[in-house]
Amino acid sequence: MRALLRILLLISAVLLIIFYLNISVEDDSEVLVDERSSSPELDQSLIEDESIKQDPALKLPKTGLLTLVGKSTLELEKELGRPMRVDPTYYGYDWWIYNSDLSNYIQVGVADDKVVTVYAIGPNVDITPFKIGQPIERIYASAYIEPNISLEYDGSSYRFELSEADMNTRPLLQMGDVYVQLYFDKFDGILSSIRLLDAETLIKLRPYELVYLGDLLEVSPAEEGAEEEVEKGSQLQILDITNIMRERHQLNRLGFDEKTTIVAYNHSKDMFETEDFSHTSEKYGELSDRLEAGEVFYQLAGENIAANYIDAPAVMEGWLNSKGHRETMLNDKFTHIGVGVYKKHYTQNFIQKWEE
Repeated sequence: MRALLRILLLISAVLLIIFYLNISVEDDSEVLVDERSSSPELDQSLIEDESIKQDPALKLPKTGLLTLVGKSTLELEKELGRPMRVDPTYYGYDWWIYNSDLSNYIQVGVADDKVVTVYAIGPNVDITPFKIGQPIERIYASAYIEPNISLEYDGSSYRFELSEADMNTRPLLQMGDVYVQLYFDKFDGILSSIRLLDAETLIKLRPYELVYLGDLLEVSPAEEGAEEEVEKGSQLQILDITNIMRERHQLNRLGFDEKTTIVAYNHSKDMFETEDFSHTSEKYGELSDRLEAGEVFYQLAGENIAANYIDAPAVMEGWLNSKGHRETMLNDKFTHIGVGVYKKHYTQNFIQKWEE
């Protein structure tokens, strides 16, 4: 009897091992929280449940960006050329940034001379069988989207479980060996952008609640890029993606403002160090106080903040689908922007400069 009790207690303890990763976005009127967890599964249901397997009819196309995943860097350069710059990440790959033409904006994740992920948001990119700006209902009509995605990798089994919010704003599909994350603009009802991933990268990013059987694949410290360089890259990516989203809505591009960027960076750093996620700093005050201290002269100003998103594309799509942040980002009066990223704390400061 005592042996049975010990076994039951051990099973209960294992079931309580849950790893939480919280994502938050906040402004003066609303807070968005997206909780993702990873939990060990102790039975075979993860790999025996036929109802959670993807529709086998979803096949990879023969052309377009979906064919890039798994290709070598040599093949990548033949198709897209050399990138404008290379940004490190925390996840074992580098972003090759193709931003010479924002209408064809692409980020390609490269690890060990192989393409492991792709992010595309430019309106002219070839993401066959999808298209940026495509109505959501057309996607649902052509692709069966399920709430669970199962896969096996390196002797372990994984199941990603999508919430209702995930299904409505960032569903996941499997097409051949490629996992396709669709970012929807819920306000316009269109496909905003797309992220393609191989199995290893999907598991490392863990963008949804995860149940697993075996070992949880983690990013090793040796794989992580230098923190300051990751932050600088994220800052530049946010700048580009912001302007792409504004041009989509027939708005002017925002110019980069160095003084405003310093103010934004200092606020991200302050939020991290004080663990106070707010537009108001106890030490530095409101946005107007911080801009004044930074010698930023403006007619109108606004701010978006976020914390713990995995990267720049994810935080940008989060802001786009939050009413208050969206209205700030798409304000037609703003002329310039400053972006500050510090340890996965993100700040956008928007200003309308005084006309000279």
